[in-house]
Amino acid sequence: MCGIVGVVSRYPDGIDAFAVQMRDSIAHRGPDDSGLWKSNDGKVFLGSRRLAILDLSPSGHQPMQDDSGRLVIVFNGEIYNYVEIRQDLVKRGFRFKSTTDTEVLMSSYQAWGVECLSRLNGMYAFAIWDETRRELFVARDRFGEKPFYYFLDRKRESLLFASEIKALLASGRIPVSPNRYALYRYLVHHEISHGQETLFEGISALPASHALVYSPDRGALKVWRYWDLNPEAEVRLDSDEAYAERVLETLTDAVRIRLRSDVPVGGYLSGGLDSSITCSLAARESPYALRTFSVTFDDPRLDEREFQLLVARQLRSQHFIQAIKPGDVASVFPDVVWHAESPLVRTAPAPMYLLARLTREHDIKVVLTGEGSDELFLGYDLFKETALRLFCLRQPQSRLRPRLFERLYPYLDPAARRGDFWRRFFLDAGTTDDPLFSHLPRFSLTSRIKDF
Repeated sequence: MCGIVGVVSRYPDGIDAFAVQMRDSIAHRGPDDSGLWKSNDGKVFLGSRRLAILDLSPSGHQPMQDDSGRLVIVFNGEIYNYVEIRQDLVKRGFRFKSTTDTEVLMSSYQAWGVECLSRLNGMYAFAIWDETRRELFVARDRFGEKPFYYFLDRKRESLLFASEIKALLASGRIPVSPNRYALYRYLVHHEISHGQETLFEGISALPASHALVYSPDRGALKVWRYWDLNPEAEVRLDSDEAYAERVLETLTDAVRIRLRSDVPVGGYLSGGLDSSITCSLAARESPYALRTFSVTFDDPRLDEREFQLLVARQLRSQHFIQAIKPGDVASVFPDVVWHAESPLVRTAPAPMYLLARLTREHDIKVVLTGEGSDELFLGYDLFKETALRLFCLRQPQSRLRPRLFERLYPYLDPAARRGDFWRRFFLDAGTTDDPLFSHLPRFSLTSRIKDF
């Protein structure tokens, strides 16, 4: 990951004094290089902290400017299909000084304007200052993998943006206050339902699949959605086997294209189906010997090392383990909260933080993960639980059917897996026609946190 920051103002209002602090407050996002660009009139600052993945030479330095001086870009993420886009641009007469996806992205905007977004396959948050149009153009990837936060200062007629909220606060220009309504929703739903809000009053997040244009001279801010899922485009196939083949083809292509890198790519290996499939595809496609990384636990109810080692042996990967001992999660939890910039309703990010630290110690900057597949392919116990709840609610007077929940969660304390509260937790949490039916028991339980 890289880190980007910027200030766009109608007036050159002492921006020099805090632009460097904003950039360097997120130095952890980019240890390989840093840069700062200032417009001739002093009204625009763009800053970057770089983690070099493509083109490790100085030609990948950011902020990056085109030859005409019209465009300047700061970019966090990867454009996976930059090779194909670059080939198209070369046919149109574009010439390149680097082999970075950053330069391809900037040239794409030059060629197609905001319509370039329809051509991008990647994870990204970027900002382009267009000197000719006197506009800042910003976009965030389709699923919001890369963060982008901003603060519209109407009093000073300026816009501040950054990859992390702490960089905005480093400016000293933003009053620090909690967004209490957003905090309430977060504690209940584990997320903030309105995509532009954050837990900090006045600081906004650019939602996934959205773009932004800001004109300091007019004081005009426009935010719009540039992409959405299209159910009408669903592919209809003849059999389960055909669907399975299509999924494998898509997964193989997704892994292959993510291996485009000038540094070795590793893999998180949990021992589950998702990471095992991803790592096996990577081992086949990668030009490097694959390095895999796992966490293990002393508690046998949580530990999956048996499956991790089985897959690692099959793949002949160089395998590294982060053992999680009692107290490890608590010791790093403050650091995790600092990076997350939000309260956490689960401790899972702490082992992931330790795992990321292990990969970095072994000189791996990029890892493939199986994140998201359990939600997509219904792999969590939550979805089995939903089926059981529907089964029980078809005979609400049955005392026998709810006993099935005891078998679903055997790792919980036996005394907690029976009784009236246990039954009501699953069966009294809303109606089956609620689109959030599967999550209602947890929303009901975690809403108690607001009382605390």
